[in-house]
Amino acid sequence: MKIISMTIITLLLFACNNKKQADPSHDMANMKMDSTPIQKVAMGNMANMSNDSNTNSMENMPNMGNDSSKDTMKNMPNMGNNSSTDTLKLSEQQIQLGNIQTDIIDNRMMGDKIILTATLNIDQKKTTSISARVMGRIEKLYFKNVGDYVKKGDKLYDLYSEELNNAKQELILLLERKNTLDNLLIDFNRLIESAKYKLLLWGMSEAQIEALATTKTPSPLTTFYSPASGFISLIEQKEGGYTMEGSTVVRLADLSTLWAEAQVYAAQLSQIDKNGIVEVQILDMPNKIIKGKIEFTNPEINPDTRINLVRVTIPNPNNQLKPGMSAYVFFKSPLHNMISLPIDAVIRDGKGATVWLQTGNKTFQNRMVVTGMETGERIEIKSGLKTGDVVVVTGAYLINSEYIFRKGANPMEGMNMSKK
Repeated sequence: MKIISMTIITLLLFACNNKKQADPSHDMANMKMDSTPIQKVAMGNMANMSNDSNTNSMENMPNMGNDSSKDTMKNMPNMGNNSSTDTLKLSEQQIQLGNIQTDIIDNRMMGDKIILTATLNIDQKKTTSISARVMGRIEKLYFKNVGDYVKKGDKLYDLYSEELNNAKQELILLLERKNTLDNLLIDFNRLIESAKYKLLLWGMSEAQIEALATTKTPSPLTTFYSPASGFISLIEQKEGGYTMEGSTVVRLADLSTLWAEAQVYAAQLSQIDKNGIVEVQILDMPNKIIKGKIEFTNPEINPDTRINLVRVTIPNPNNQLKPGMSAYVFFKSPLHNMISLPIDAVIRDGKGATVWLQTGNKTFQNRMVVTGMETGERIEIKSGLKTGDVVVVTGAYLINSEYIFRKGANPMEGMNMSKK
């Protein structure tokens, strides 16, 4: 009986051992966990297969037993460290799966085209500030909303001013004395002209002064008129409030021209031709391109952000454009002969920019570069590369991820531009 029992136990253990060896799911799970970033590209395609194809694939898989494990390990890519800290060697299968493509560096003609975001603002050279010329209380404002259009000669506000009323009475008194007293002893004409001139300085018009001299009936309120046309951009005073001499009542803006103000990085300033062609595209009007000229470049750079201000003046016929609209500003210059790469070939972060060079058979090295101007598809390489270098133009980010996966560090760590 003991011999029969031992035989049954041995058969059961043998059956369990064969089941573990025949179950491929355990091995596939381990392979998936150990997959590199490039191998995951192929893994994603396997997830879309149907159940039938999965069954067929399982039938055609090689035996994962102990006899074939050594052969399988021979075909796996080398996961060990490379001889150089910034180089990486890939297998032929990884290059195909990652779609790694290279190109030989040569000089190309590249347009100096910079695209900046901008905001339309009021042309401050075409603004008019209307100030009170005498102290008093504002009894009425004829325009109370920012954005209202004011024509030249329109009524702006009524003011009650004791100083101004006293000056009116003085003019009336001089006119009456001129008619009753002899002009030989006192030059009333000179005094009357002086009184009129005071009223002009305090903001009354010549027509108002002539009407006062004719009627000799002064009003306690004086109406002031707009000396210019424009849209109200600011209202400083309120009805019933007192205003001091020289205080701004309203500010008018002429919108026949506007400023497109854009922020530009200090490194891009040298690429902007102040006498070049500037085009402005309004976001709310995609098909509208407006040509303008650079009006101002701020000579002071913000030390924290390294950002400068560029101001472009553009025409605004029929006042279609409004302050506050967003726009793109295109700065163009003649073509230049330079080294350039597709933008996707350059890996950029807060530490700088790098590319991957092919230095040997399936061997790639990380190289730091200094970038310059950009177009929609290409970027200038100022230093770090030379004509004839073979650079990865497709799949650079996959190689970068593979490097981090293998060595656990970013290839840019510890780099500096002295290493070319």
